[in-house]
Order: sequence, then structure tokens, then C-alpha cells
Amino acid sequence: MGGYTKKHALAGLDAKLPKLDVLPNQFKNYKITIIIPEYTSVCPKTGLPDTGTITIEYEPNKYFVELKSLKMYILAYRNLGIFYENAVNRIFSDFVKAVRPRWAIVRGEFNPRGGIKTIVEVKTKNLRE
Repeated sequence: MGGYTKKHALAGLDAKLPKLDVLPNQFKNYKITIIIPEYTSVCPKTGLPDTGTITIEYEPNKYFVELKSLKMYILAYRNLGIFYENAVNRIFSDFVKAVRPRWAIVRGEFNPRGGIKTIVEVKTKNLRE
């Protein structure tokens, strides 16, 4: 696998990141879309910067995410060695655990490196009634 190790494959998945805070939701049947156009992290293999846009779409249930905590959470990726796939799945997992939405989609659209643009999307529906 070109010198890639299991350590590379698991990079960033267990890193300590800031907590996502939530606020009580007052309404039903609406969607929130959050676009974070300045996502940055570091490739765990090369040490080169990775950049892109993270989009989070969800339908709140009892809570919605507090945006300052989300900002601090995403900023913590800046110096973290993590692959695209790990980052999107980690963001999705942490977001769903904290916010407990009815459904959620997290999409990472990463800027081209080596002539390849990568889009990673994780979604689930009807998490909570």
C-alpha cells in the first residue's frame, strides 16, 4: 500500500477535540444547513495541508448545534493529521452524538491535490423521532 500503515489509516480518529455544545430547539420540521468553507487539516502521510468545504445539513430534534462551539471544533482540525474520509466520518459521528438530529448529512468537498478533487459524504435518515 505504498508505505501506508494502520497508524496512517486510523489517524485522527481518537484525537481529543473540543466539545460540541447544543441549544434547545423550539420548532419542528425545518432544515439547517451549515457551510464551513475554510476547513483545513494535515495529511497524516505527507504532512501537507488539506483544505476544503464541510457542509452539515440536518433536521433538529430536541437540540441544535451552538455555532461557536462548532467553529472551535472545526478549527481543532487545522493541525490534526487525518485523511479526508476519517475527517468526514469523525465530524458526522461527533455531530450526531452531540446534537441527536432527526437526520443528518455531512459532506466534505476537498480542494484538488495532484489534479484530483475528492468529495466524501456520510448520511443517515430518521435518527430520532
